[in-house]
Amino acid sequence: MVGVAVSVADVYSALAGIPDPEIPVISITDLGIVRGVAIDGDSVEVTITPTYSGCPAMHAIEEDVAHRLRALGFAGVKVRTALAPAWSTDWIAPEARERLREYGIVPPHPVSGADTHRIHLFSRSIACPRCGSENTERLSEFGSTACKALYRCLDCREPFDYFKPL
Repeated sequence: MVGVAVSVADVYSALAGIPDPEIPVISITDLGIVRGVAIDGDSVEVTITPTYSGCPAMHAIEEDVAHRLRALGFAGVKVRTALAPAWSTDWIAPEARERLREYGIVPPHPVSGADTHRIHLFSRSIACPRCGSENTERLSEFGSTACKALYRCLDCREPFDYFKPL
């Protein structure tokens, strides 16, 4: 039994300390994959949504969430994965977008509708996170992970990832 009353806000605060396994400069809450928290006495259920359905980091995230919640004192912990609604890059916290840029990953521009994804990905200029130049080229639709595309700056010649809008 949880000795001290733990609120939903306390749970979110605890989960904010879990870094994304693939991008350690942002947390799983910054990324927007924590979709909900429900507390019932000494049990808690957290709903998470993967950045894409085949995300290999989800198992590690589930384990990290369960470990963190048990450390808060919950006897019953359930981590549920919800695929709908599908995760969107619009769920990334604004301050996390800047940390991504500083880390060398261009954050996605906000997407206004699902049908704009392809047009957006291939038509908008992507600025280099190192020098700011928009003289860049896409090398591959897939970067270091499937949710990122690989680009190269034609001015400073540095490669970088672009977090694809979904």
